Amino acid sequence: MSLLQELKRRNVFRVGALYLVASWILLQMTDVLSSLLPVPEWAGSFIFMLLALGLFPALIFAWVYEMTPEGLKKEADVDRSRSVTPDTGHKINTVIIVLLVIAIAGVVVDRLIPETTVDAEVVAEAPAAGEPGEAAASAQLVRDDHSIAVLPFADLSQEQDQRYFTDGLSEELLNLLVRVDDLHVASRTSAFAFRNSTMSIPQISKELNVDHILEGSVRKDGDRIRITAQLIEAATDKHLWSENFDREFNDIFTIQDEIANAIVVALTGELGVGEKVITVEAATENVDAYEMYLTARELFLGRVELPESIRLFNAALKLDPNFARAWEGLAAVEAVANDWIVNDGIDHDPLAKQAAQKALELNPDLSMPLAVLGAIESTVDHDYVAAMDYFNAAIEKDPKNATAWLWRGLRLKLGGYTVEAMADLRHCLSIDPGYQNCKQHLADTYLQLGEIDTALQLHSETLEHGFYSVSETFVPTYVRMGHRELAIVLADAKMGARGAPVIEWIRAIENPDADNRAGYARMKDWERRYGSDGVLANRIWPMLLAFREHDEMLARFGYTYWGLWHPDGDDFRRSPQFKAMVRQTGIYEFWKHRGLPPQCRAVGDDDFECGRPGQHAN
Repeated sequence: MSLLQELKRRNVFRVGALYLVASWILLQMTDVLSSLLPVPEWAGSFIFMLLALGLFPALIFAWVYEMTPEGLKKEADVDRSRSVTPDTGHKINTVIIVLLVIAIAGVVVDRLIPETTVDAEVVAEAPAAGEPGEAAASAQLVRDDHSIAVLPFADLSQEQDQRYFTDGLSEELLNLLVRVDDLHVASRTSAFAFRNSTMSIPQISKELNVDHILEGSVRKDGDRIRITAQLIEAATDKHLWSENFDREFNDIFTIQDEIANAIVVALTGELGVGEKVITVEAATENVDAYEMYLTARELFLGRVELPESIRLFNAALKLDPNFARAWEGLAAVEAVANDWIVNDGIDHDPLAKQAAQKALELNPDLSMPLAVLGAIESTVDHDYVAAMDYFNAAIEKDPKNATAWLWRGLRLKLGGYTVEAMADLRHCLSIDPGYQNCKQHLADTYLQLGEIDTALQLHSETLEHGFYSVSETFVPTYVRMGHRELAIVLADAKMGARGAPVIEWIRAIENPDADNRAGYARMKDWERRYGSDGVLANRIWPMLLAFREHDEMLARFGYTYWGLWHPDGDDFRRSPQFKAMVRQTGIYEFWKHRGLPPQCRAVGDDDFECGRPGQHAN
């Protein structure tokens, strides 16, 4: 008898088939259980390896042993005239068929039942007024079938010096796709987080909760540019469309138009969305000005090298004084410059106002200049009523202007309307889940309301990105929770200068009833010798609360008004300095227009008393 016939007789092939089918079902069960139980990520791979290693021993076992009516025996000890291997083979066939039916039924059910996935982005609906504790800061959304993410295009230029331009081009395409009806476009910040990612397209799409990915590259060589773009169906990793564009650099707007409409055509054929033609309006006829604009805008969005961003915006405007979007960008960066550029000797607020007004003069439909004017009204003129009107108008012009939602939320937060501020900040994150400034200020609102766990969770997420906008507000909480080292590191990072005696601040938090005047004197001495004017209030103003330096809080209210509602500010809120600051900042006039926040109550005709946010004044 040949070897092949003997393998068949001993049911070795049937045992192998049974083993493979059973292994496949076991792996599917492992995949399901891993999503329900706290199973390590490597568990599936480990089981697969064990099953793969077990196949050969199973085949050897089938060759060596035979199942008989008396039990398991070695095949060599069985009388072939009494062998029941044919019956055993029929039984194995039956088991295989049953298992295959189960496996096929599972696949059919999996295909027919709609899959619901959790959106990986931090998306949220605003909490109802008076219900600040609902949710942990985000709500889950069902995946949108008509969705796309634009990944940052790769810079393939020989000098590798076009990253800001390629990022700007990617965002321009993203902004064009936003116009497509019924198409959900992942936010810039979320998509750009996958720059140079080693994850596969299906993995990235799962993280971004989208069904399509647009990726590409840019190679610039002198006045020539080659742009490669490809639209990918994420689930199958199939290319729906791809094309190369070789043009003169001055054709950049035409290229954007061609790419955007080609994508729309591809999506229309696949999904039936976006039937209208997208028209790209040339922001400027000067290509050099446009390249400077893209680079300057990327610097602003990343809050890096802001002086260079301002220089590039101004250089673009020299080439084209009627470039409205460059005026808009200049207004935005000037509006944040006083907070982000320390002691450059320039008052940026008037420059921001001038640029915003010029942008609106050239294009009244722009949203961001209105938000800038709102920021100026509140920060410079202390007119919160007028500021809110500007923010409302900016949001009406562009409901997806995340910065307008952020800035309006911050003014509500300063006014003590913490729950309403939370709603705006959460809406900011629903538009752009990667907006770290929104997330950190949202964390601070939860801290003010006593929602410590949620506040720390959100704050921790921002620290993973090295973001320290208002991280100093969390230092006292970390100290009291026993995370002294983390508190020191945060304080030192926020100070931005090595050698600052921040340990004195930590000791003041740890010993609030002690005489901490010597520690504060040491901090002041360091500021005089090594720091710059206002560095203490600018960088770690909660320190003034810890040292109970209420006069200093009032003297520097331009920066320390963020401390009005800090959880450690109960003593300060009972002081005359608090009332003076509320009046000097224009917040009291805001209250008279809008009504007192819940934690405050009127005293007589023109006075008030306030407690901590989340508490209702009697």
